[in-house]
Amino acid sequence: MEPTTTTTSLGPGGEDRVMATAQHIVNSLNTPKEVREGMLSIFSSFDNRLSNISGLISDSDSTGVRFDAAEKVILGWNPDASCYSLRWEDSPDETAEFLSAIDEILKSVVNMSVRSNNEIMDRAETSLQMAMSRLEDEFRLILIRNSVPLDAKRLYGSIRKVSLSFAVNEVEIDEDFESFAQVGSEIECFHERGASFGDDLCVDLINSDSVTELKEIADRMIRSGYEKECVQAYCNVRRDALNECLLVLGVEKLSIEEVQKIEWKSLDEKMKKWIQAVKLTVRVLVYGEKRLCDQIFDGSDSIKETCYNETAKGCIMQLLNFGEAVSIGKRSSEKLFRILDMYDVLADALLDFKMMVMDEFVCSEVKGVLAELGEAAKGTFMEFENALKNEASKIPMHNGEIHPLTRYVMNYVTLLVDYNEMLNSLLENNEDVASGLEGEDIELETKTPFAKRLLSLTSSLETNLEEKSKLYEDGALHFIFLMNNILYIVQKVKDSELRKLLGDNWVRTRSGQIRQYATSYLRACWINALHCLKDEGIGSSSNNAFKVTLKERFKSFNACFEETYRTQTGWKSPRSSAS
Repeated sequence: MEPTTTTTSLGPGGEDRVMATAQHIVNSLNTPKEVREGMLSIFSSFDNRLSNISGLISDSDSTGVRFDAAEKVILGWNPDASCYSLRWEDSPDETAEFLSAIDEILKSVVNMSVRSNNEIMDRAETSLQMAMSRLEDEFRLILIRNSVPLDAKRLYGSIRKVSLSFAVNEVEIDEDFESFAQVGSEIECFHERGASFGDDLCVDLINSDSVTELKEIADRMIRSGYEKECVQAYCNVRRDALNECLLVLGVEKLSIEEVQKIEWKSLDEKMKKWIQAVKLTVRVLVYGEKRLCDQIFDGSDSIKETCYNETAKGCIMQLLNFGEAVSIGKRSSEKLFRILDMYDVLADALLDFKMMVMDEFVCSEVKGVLAELGEAAKGTFMEFENALKNEASKIPMHNGEIHPLTRYVMNYVTLLVDYNEMLNSLLENNEDVASGLEGEDIELETKTPFAKRLLSLTSSLETNLEEKSKLYEDGALHFIFLMNNILYIVQKVKDSELRKLLGDNWVRTRSGQIRQYATSYLRACWINALHCLKDEGIGSSSNNAFKVTLKERFKSFNACFEETYRTQTGWKSPRSSAS
């Protein structure tokens, strides 16, 4: 007689509970597969709803087998064994097996039948802990082994020189210009400025072949809930690597106090390296780090953003510390060009950081140091103005030559034109300088802030030269000195962008001054000689007396002429007239 199959009505969820209970009973018996299949047949004969349990048990058996195999692979890993002596990248078969084992454990954990089994869950957790320990170590080692050393020569070679600037710092001049009398002829010292990169500059910070391995490890660690350990390992290794890159670029880790103690010549070199390092850090290191994070942590925007910001922050803050130290250092005119270059490159970097979605804290710090460098530039510019006004050397130039002060100031301001837009921005809200420009035929309201300061500077220079001309006892040499120096100033203005800033009226006014000085020179030079040729007292004399008097006057004229010629032969006169 065949057994009767019955169906009993259960409440909501009752059928699921029956199925789960039956499955648990069979699994807990730990009997051979054949015995379990017989038990399933008996269960199904009592209730047809239990007929589907055979499929579940079959799936459970398959899952269990795969879980056991995966667990064996993970627990069998021994870092000291010879079979594991190869590097992760050099053992693709073992690597694939290990990663597959992790995938299987993770898949099993998701399975409801396994999750309901505390013993299996404990085993899975133990396996994952061991697997994650290995993956974290391998992740760190792969990052270290495959970091690409920075080739500074290649990077610097990619920088194209686009302009040269006058390096006033290379001339040994006291801050108050007292040593100008000892400075030689035209200064021809320059420094690089405005360098840019080639469009093809792209550097891998990690060997590209290892990126896939790193991505696979990161993916398993994140899916296993070990994203914190993964992020920490990545940031620690890459942060150290970027700090090493800064050393390669010549940027040392210095405190503000240490920077303050560096003498100018050495500081100037460090400032030049800093300027180049900022460009390379932004275009190569930070950009490359962002690209690397995007590749390795492609599946999680939050994690790749965290890794990118935490890794790049260290080297950026180190650069900012140096910039801050320079900005609060002692101000002297020779530092202005370097400070302006630092301001310029940091302003560009801020724009790049914003485009690369850099952390708001970092952007805020960059803004702060940028503002400090701007204040330092303004203060240094004012220091230059004050030094010019207060320069009071008392040694007259030999033979009325061009004074070193004139050369220095005009070279200085000519090269400041390269920073025209920047200085207009920095000097925009500074005090009015119109008070020192009374009597000038200049429409000040149409001038830019920088142009107004240039007008004030040239006016101060002219006033200073006027005072120095009074050091000459010879009146003619007094005017030769003024002609030489004012002509030099005018020629510098006409031959550069200064003419656009100062204007044609300014040039015409100074050209007229030069002609007046030339006329005054002729009068002072020949007045005594011409006085000998006056006819006063000659007409009333007798014929003999007339001849004697005329002869004496010609003799006096010749003597005066010879004296003037001998005296002025060594004088320096303008080579061309200003027009």
